[in-house]
Amino acid sequence: MGAAQSADEKSLHEFNVKDSKGNEVNLSAYEGKVLLVVNVASKCGFTEENYTQLTELHDRYKDKGFEILAFPCNQFLRQEPETSQEVEKFACKRFKVEFPIFQKVCVNGQETAPLYKYLKARKTGFLGSRIKWNFTKFLVDKEGQVIKRYGTITPPLAIEEDIQKALGVA
Repeated sequence: MGAAQSADEKSLHEFNVKDSKGNEVNLSAYEGKVLLVVNVASKCGFTEENYTQLTELHDRYKDKGFEILAFPCNQFLRQEPETSQEVEKFACKRFKVEFPIFQKVCVNGQETAPLYKYLKARKTGFLGSRIKWNFTKFLVDKEGQVIKRYGTITPPLAIEEDIQKALGVA
């Protein structure tokens, strides 16, 4: 995830990440889009609700400039033990996911991915900057600035109004 990158970047669009197959992706490709960045897991009690609702939101707003960026994470009770490609297959087959699933990342600790250092530095949560669990969501505006952070227990459909405002369709 670009070891030289840190929380010093001014925009999410300055980061490079890897897709589920390990290919480099420059997030500048998402300039002009409203983004929801989510740490996902396939074996979590919140998996069904979150993937189902994320897919619904994506289907509803993808043609209006909205994208979801999903990052598998295995830091919470090892609830994402599969490879990134297996996670992508699971999400696509079971939930008909069409949004990108990236390479597995760490969201807390010394190995925290630079993108997540940036996100957490911009919006803290219940535990300060630390991410409490799977399916923490960050809403990012068209310029790559973090608007808001939502905890695990906030279902994706509960933030639809914020997405609409960010898209200018409210």
